[in-house]
Amino acid sequence: MSDAPITALLAVNLGTPETPTAPAVRRYLAEFLSDPRVVSIPALLWKPLLYGVILPLRSSRSAAKYAQVWLPEGSPLAVYTQRLTARLQQELPHWRVRYAMRYGQPALDNALDALVAEGIRRIVVLPLYPQYSTTTTASIEDRLARWQARNPSITLQTIRDYATDPAWVATVAGSIRDYWQQHGRAEKLVFSFHGIPQRVANNGDPYPQQCQASAHAIAAALELQPHEWAMGYQSRFGREQWLQPYAEPMLWELAAAGVRHIDVACPGFATDCLETLEEVAMGFTETLAERGAQMRYIPCLNDAPAHARALARLAAAQPG
Repeated sequence: MSDAPITALLAVNLGTPETPTAPAVRRYLAEFLSDPRVVSIPALLWKPLLYGVILPLRSSRSAAKYAQVWLPEGSPLAVYTQRLTARLQQELPHWRVRYAMRYGQPALDNALDALVAEGIRRIVVLPLYPQYSTTTTASIEDRLARWQARNPSITLQTIRDYATDPAWVATVAGSIRDYWQQHGRAEKLVFSFHGIPQRVANNGDPYPQQCQASAHAIAAALELQPHEWAMGYQSRFGREQWLQPYAEPMLWELAAAGVRHIDVACPGFATDCLETLEEVAMGFTETLAERGAQMRYIPCLNDAPAHARALARLAAAQPG
């Protein structure tokens, strides 16, 4: 009888191009933007626009942005996800711990198949999205449901969110506190979350409420007064209305009101990626400097040991 563990943890992140080149970015964006959970426009209308206009225009532009944040080991999202997985394995020595991407490689279905081939019969799936959304976590759940239908003997459990998990909240607050101890504290702390279309929220997506709950819990853990922090949403795409307030214009308004030192954290992201490093750390910082204010970006939890401990606790607490 094999002494291999029978339970596995599969951490699932969004995904990333394999290289910072236009062809690789095009392949990644084609898969990402073809997901009806991400773009709900009917395929007959959307696919011609996607392949005829958006991909030709965005691939080269996005590749240049990726090149600005690319690490020697690869994409920041992939590198930090790999490192976090290694930390999780240390925290869960009796489990098999692996990672997958919803878009790109390693593909989710392939990672699940590999675990089954290794003799795993129970898999706890951890989407690396602290706050649940139909545009992110539900897309993973869709793929899991299809895979489960082909593998009914395997037990699959999904951690849907951990937006107010006490250990996770304490870890985020601790990372911000540590940053302040090393670099000093700014006048204002701003939480920037990835946005979704307001239409999606109007249809019942719980994401904005979960983002607000996360922000309030972290601020409370830091013992901040209401005037000492704010939150907004970034990464708008298209012309329709998205969740507000929009983070970057909100930062400009703070600068116009005389706030000269602002710290920004992104607690909706488990690992740093293009949206945190290029859009926020580089882009927001630059446009705020043009308005006479200094902005500092506080990194995501990434592969911090406390991050792995908090997520491992979540996994170990799952019944079964």
